[in-house]
Amino acid sequence: MTDSNTDIAVVSLAQPLDSIADELGRSFEQYGFAVIRDHGIPQDLIDRAEALSKEFFALPDDVKKAYHTPGGGGARGYTPFGTEKAKDAKVHDLKEFWHVGRQLPEGHDLAEYMPANIWPGEIDGFRETFLELYTAFEEAGGKVLEGIALHLGLPRQFFAPTVEDGNSVMRLLRYPPLEGAEAEGAIRAAAHGDINTITLLLGAEEAGLELLTSQGEWKAVAPPEGALVVNIGDMLERLTNGRLRSTKHRVVNPRGEAAYRARYSMPFFLHFRPDYVIETLPSCIDPEHPENRPDSISSHEFLMQRLREINLA
Repeated sequence: MTDSNTDIAVVSLAQPLDSIADELGRSFEQYGFAVIRDHGIPQDLIDRAEALSKEFFALPDDVKKAYHTPGGGGARGYTPFGTEKAKDAKVHDLKEFWHVGRQLPEGHDLAEYMPANIWPGEIDGFRETFLELYTAFEEAGGKVLEGIALHLGLPRQFFAPTVEDGNSVMRLLRYPPLEGAEAEGAIRAAAHGDINTITLLLGAEEAGLELLTSQGEWKAVAPPEGALVVNIGDMLERLTNGRLRSTKHRVVNPRGEAAYRARYSMPFFLHFRPDYVIETLPSCIDPEHPENRPDSISSHEFLMQRLREINLA
């Protein structure tokens, strides 16, 4: 089903993937975004995770900052308010966040790229809940990638080895409440594109997420309750020669009462493996769409370039 208000695809993962792949792909080509229902992440797990996230952010600042790793690029643990900023932005975003990454066994070949997770001792069940949610996000993301592969005319499992043991990161995000007349309509996260392969977002029901259309207009993204918003990241845009769009998006403060309360969300940034080399897919090159990025780059090199641009490395 397509939402008539936005024309962004709203599809159910309960349907056979081959029946929704082209609608999903069309939305990613036109908008860089789609909305996913029936994604398989249990609602009780989401509820538990949201409660624990709020419990952590309610801790005193000095307790939270004890879990910040200076020089760690925000890869794990806590990143304080006023640290990250969008590429080319002049001011920092109005947010604080916590990162959970992949748990690799000791001695794993990719361990050098992924630091160990940090866990707050003050919150019971935090580690178990968010490791469970991480796995659920990854499974949902894998299904979306299967749909994308089908749309691109690739084998259904094409992306599975590219993201196996990938450097994916789950972010628990809090935008603190703002005060004063300037709060309504304030920019909480400046316009930016995501670095990774695809992003899956829980918590976008709260008004404020907007994408920039190809006509240069800001369009609100308003998913149904419990749905995932999924968007294309820069790595996948590069791999597909721009066929799938990594669209600039932002978070603005809504009007009315919601402008004066905190906003919470949980994005999952699904990444390729650090050693995966991003090279343009031959099927995405034709006379009308010549290759625009002939140079290849590993996903890790690409990530580090972009982290430096947003003040996290």
